[in-house]
Amino acid sequence: MVSPADGDFLDASLTLAEHARLLILIPIVVGLLTLGITFLITPTFTATTSIMTPQKSDSAASLLLGSLSGLAGTAAGSLAGLKNPADQWVGLLQSRTIADALINKFKLRERYNVEYMFKARKILAKLTDIQAGKDGLITIDVLDEDPEVAKQMADSYVDELQKLSRAVALTESSQRRAFFEERLKDTQNKLDQAAAALQKSGIGQSTFKTDPGAAVDAVARLRGQIVAAEVRVSVMRNYMTEQSPDLRLAQKELSSLRQQLSQIEHVDDPAQAGGEAYVAKYRDFKYYESLYELIAKQYELAKIDEARDGTVIQVVDHAVVPEWKTNPKRGLMSGLAALLSLILTGLYFLGRESIRRRAVAEPAAGAKFVALRRALSLRRRRSASRSGGLP
Repeated sequence: MVSPADGDFLDASLTLAEHARLLILIPIVVGLLTLGITFLITPTFTATTSIMTPQKSDSAASLLLGSLSGLAGTAAGSLAGLKNPADQWVGLLQSRTIADALINKFKLRERYNVEYMFKARKILAKLTDIQAGKDGLITIDVLDEDPEVAKQMADSYVDELQKLSRAVALTESSQRRAFFEERLKDTQNKLDQAAAALQKSGIGQSTFKTDPGAAVDAVARLRGQIVAAEVRVSVMRNYMTEQSPDLRLAQKELSSLRQQLSQIEHVDDPAQAGGEAYVAKYRDFKYYESLYELIAKQYELAKIDEARDGTVIQVVDHAVVPEWKTNPKRGLMSGLAALLSLILTGLYFLGRESIRRRAVAEPAAGAKFVALRRALSLRRRRSASRSGGLP
């Protein structure tokens, strides 16, 4: 016994079999027409270049933190919060600065036939694909109608990234150099004042009863550590948030050093008044002398870092002129068009057969279908007569 579902399947199969010739011919014609149209589309080419995720070398900031504190975390370590360090470099490659540089270099507004920069940026972003892989490589794909231009643009992304990284590195090192330069001048003035005050102080018999070296070594060393800690905290704040564990630890160390200095300075000195005055002046002189040496070293490190060229971009694969077009994909487009036409043609025949059968089974519905066809036919004739200029 045949079920209703089996009957419907057989009816549909019979309907399609009756129109098998059209079901084969129409998709072939549509596929060939689509193939012909694809030859009218301007082909585009993709050039690809890949670089290694740039690694920041030890800068003056990291050397500074290492020499002052010996902490394990450096300023560069503040970037460890990123899930993938390559994401930062992908963001730089997608920045407006690099996009504008490429637009001006290759005159992309004229090339894309747009008037405004923001429109050129949008088109460039659509034609460029920048991805960071798990292997640590960053790939840059650029699409263009001219294969030579696509190759040049892909290489230019690397060149502009190098320029941007140098500018950022120069800005950071310049700020550090200016900071230490100002501190160095201030310390130099205070050192000169302390030296002049020490020379003016007399050395009496009571002074020889004291040991200035023993009296000031601990204080001078402690003050030097406090200044080092203050500089360390100041630099770390440029790279870390207030919630950073390394910054909090540095702040606690600074507080502890200040407390130790306060306790030492409140201890009564057994020396006489003359010796006390000399020891105080000698202590200030040694303090500013140690501080000057410390800041001078960091100032030189900042100058060296300022003279560097920044991060070096290592190119794994340079872009080459693409040998084969990326779009249009003629075979894929023709195949999809043929498949879609096959589906639509089959649905048309099945729908028409279903309407015919319903009209036979239900006379009232059949009359309505006939009236609808007549109305549509009359409307088409009127439209044709108007277009032909008939009254």
